Amino acid sequence: MAPAAVPLLARLALAVAVLSLAVASSAAKCRHTNLTAGFSADLTMLQHQLRGTVRLDPSGACALQLSRFDLLAASPSARFWAADGASLEGLAAGRPFSPLPLNSTFRNATLSLPFSAPLPPLLALFDPDASSDLGHVFLPASNSSDSSNSTTTNTTALASRRIPAPTMFDNCLQLTDTYRLRWTLNATAGEVEIGLEAAVGSEYYMAFGWADPKANSPAMVRSDVVVAGFTEEGMPFAEDYYITDYSECSMGKDDSPVSGVCPDSAYDDGKNDSRLVYGHRLDGVSFVRYQRKLDSEDAKYDVPVGAAEEMAVVWAIGKLRPPDTLRPHYLPQNHGGPRDETFGLMRVNLSEAVDSCLGPLDADNKQDQDRIIADGKTPLVVTSAPAVRYPNPPNPEKVIYINKKEAPLLKVERGVPVQFSVQAGHDVALYITSDPIGGNATLRNKTEVIYAGGPDSHGVPATPMDLVWLPDRNTPDLVYYQSLYEAKMGWKVQVVDGGLSDMYNSSVLLDDQQVTLFWTLSADSISIAARGEKKSGYLAVGFGSGMVNTYAYVGWVGNDGVGRVKTYWIDGKSATGIHETPENLTYVRCKSEDGIITFEFTRPLKPLCTGRVECKNIIDPTTPLKVVWAMGASWSGDDLTDSNMHSVTSSRPIRVLLLRGSAEAEQDLRPVLAVHGFMMFVAWGILLPGGILAARYLKGLKGDGWYQIHVYLQYSGIAIMFLGVLFAAAELRGFYVSSVHVKFGVAALLLAGLQPLNAYFRPKRPANGEVPPRNRVLWEYLHVITGRSAIIVGVVALFTGMKHLGQRYDSENAEGLTWALILWVLSVIVVALSLEYKEVKRRGSDRSIKGHWVLGNTEEDDTVDLLHPDSSARSSESRPSGVMEVQLEPLTR
Repeated sequence: MAPAAVPLLARLALAVAVLSLAVASSAAKCRHTNLTAGFSADLTMLQHQLRGTVRLDPSGACALQLSRFDLLAASPSARFWAADGASLEGLAAGRPFSPLPLNSTFRNATLSLPFSAPLPPLLALFDPDASSDLGHVFLPASNSSDSSNSTTTNTTALASRRIPAPTMFDNCLQLTDTYRLRWTLNATAGEVEIGLEAAVGSEYYMAFGWADPKANSPAMVRSDVVVAGFTEEGMPFAEDYYITDYSECSMGKDDSPVSGVCPDSAYDDGKNDSRLVYGHRLDGVSFVRYQRKLDSEDAKYDVPVGAAEEMAVVWAIGKLRPPDTLRPHYLPQNHGGPRDETFGLMRVNLSEAVDSCLGPLDADNKQDQDRIIADGKTPLVVTSAPAVRYPNPPNPEKVIYINKKEAPLLKVERGVPVQFSVQAGHDVALYITSDPIGGNATLRNKTEVIYAGGPDSHGVPATPMDLVWLPDRNTPDLVYYQSLYEAKMGWKVQVVDGGLSDMYNSSVLLDDQQVTLFWTLSADSISIAARGEKKSGYLAVGFGSGMVNTYAYVGWVGNDGVGRVKTYWIDGKSATGIHETPENLTYVRCKSEDGIITFEFTRPLKPLCTGRVECKNIIDPTTPLKVVWAMGASWSGDDLTDSNMHSVTSSRPIRVLLLRGSAEAEQDLRPVLAVHGFMMFVAWGILLPGGILAARYLKGLKGDGWYQIHVYLQYSGIAIMFLGVLFAAAELRGFYVSSVHVKFGVAALLLAGLQPLNAYFRPKRPANGEVPPRNRVLWEYLHVITGRSAIIVGVVALFTGMKHLGQRYDSENAEGLTWALILWVLSVIVVALSLEYKEVKRRGSDRSIKGHWVLGNTEEDDTVDLLHPDSSARSSESRPSGVMEVQLEPLTR
């Protein structure tokens, strides 16, 4: 090279260096901020799948550069917003930061947001009309002349480093149209943070992990995966799993090993080596971020991952089975479906930069909040509690709960009254309004239409306020339930035309308010509909005291999208105890909306068959129908396994009164029925038979002793009998002549009640030697026949009562008590036969008896006063004693 060229090159290098310094220095010359070129901050996602990174414009202009910007289309009023804080008050007092509209979808966009004033503490994407924060980023405060040294130091530090958000990663790989893998590698720390993101329902799991590197070809078996998802309470989880077989996890029984898709913690010496970082459900998309070590040093259940090595990975999505009493873990169900749609195998190098995700995931169903469908008969219980997952941030600390669900989407039908039981406190006045914010729109100089409620609609659990609202044809499709005293405590009310409430005559909420049962009775059939109030894979409703010994109706939507309803007889607690029955169902329908199962069918009240188990599935509208329910992750119409067992079920049966259109919780009335049964046994098993035996065999006693014993026993038995009836009727809150037991009991009650009335109208006895008049003879026949008939009917009522007890509670003691009652009745019969034999022998030896005895002698004194025995005794002594014979002759003579 020529010597003259060296100074020239040196001068060019010096010019480039000067120019670079000038450009670098110009980046900090925007007088409205102290941010440096090294500052970046990620947007916090709150709604609309917002993502992006904010930096100072590298050109040195007073502008913020927004890169990798994703956003689902918002409302036309949404804007970039400058505010002092993220609270409702801080955002409401803010101002637009940029006129750029946000009512279109942004996909990995780069935007420039110029500013001409000092940067605000908070840059948000805000919809002022709905007071809705889509997401935001905090910006370091600008320097001021009176700032302290420490403040200046902290501000400078914040202005020169990156502020990350848990939804942002360095890499993103599109697995399917609805499932993405994100990761950020920290090779120095030997860790990787992974984000799993899928546009699926909350009942689905997301799985990702590494295949066995020693296998000849990648496979699911012996893979080390993390299963992520959400609990029934909406909380995220991520747990380490090891796959030993293509089956649901078997926890090991009778010394058999743990096998299947099982969590590491289920194996010997296994543990969860993943750590949950963050998770949310927004806009119908599940997102979970977790961290794992590249090498956990668990050679048995974890695969060591090379930071710069291309390795085989596996992934899957499918439904999740929640834990139950037998399995304490969330268990993935078979993913089903074709490869590369619900599962896949591929190779990934964590150190390679990948960004194949274009734009935000757009779920078909973006409604994640709980949903409640109101009907005209069941009040909605309105309370207040701390906010956990409020759907429209920002929100106050306390929000409205309906039926124990946080700010649910409420669905009502026009023409159907909606009943509210307001128990949220006197500081929460419920009202239905056209304003999405609430809190009295006039205070914000806004107008609103109030459809129901107001300042007086407040109450507490001890004294709730009842509010009834009737949506009509003029009610808009969308209104809001809010508090008049504080903004944004409630959420949306969806108003629709017609529905199940209009199609069926009666409806009730079953136990735990998770299932609604609808029905309409006809002459010989019943139409039934059941609707779950939470997301599930199937819904089962059973007629019985529990899931065992129950006729169950199961509705589900198969993988082919077809809804099905089948009937089963359940006689065990495992899959082998579930037996399909060919019941005659018509007008069968089943559908799933947003994971909510609804099924309908019509069936005969009495099956038209004999001899089979389903033939006993009889519905008697006059008898309370005991109903239970269950939900689970998945159902199969063919081969049922333990994976089809329910994950949540009713805690107790509900007694549905079909004719009344109401329901009540099933109570354990065995103590009540025990007292009732004991009183009836004393009456019909001891006192009343004893009174008859006294009248028949104790007339040899001196004076009127037999008569007093007879009367006292009979009246005592009748009194105890009536007390037993009143006791049972009061505890059962009604008196229903429906069962065989009650019919026999009523008959016995009437026959026993005739006896005192019969005694009151007893004809006067004839004088000694006179022939009994016809009315006296008729009375004696009536008295004896009704008395003995009452005993027979009463004893039958005792036996039918034992049978009713056994059927109602499946009581193991009912059979033993029945045999004890049989022995008691037989012993009484034996005693009566013995006494009758002695009586016959005595009369045979008595030569003074003329004719044939028919009803027994009438030695009783009609003037006996049982309330004054002394006077009656004196009166009886004044009469001549003697034995009088009564001879009954034909009435036609």
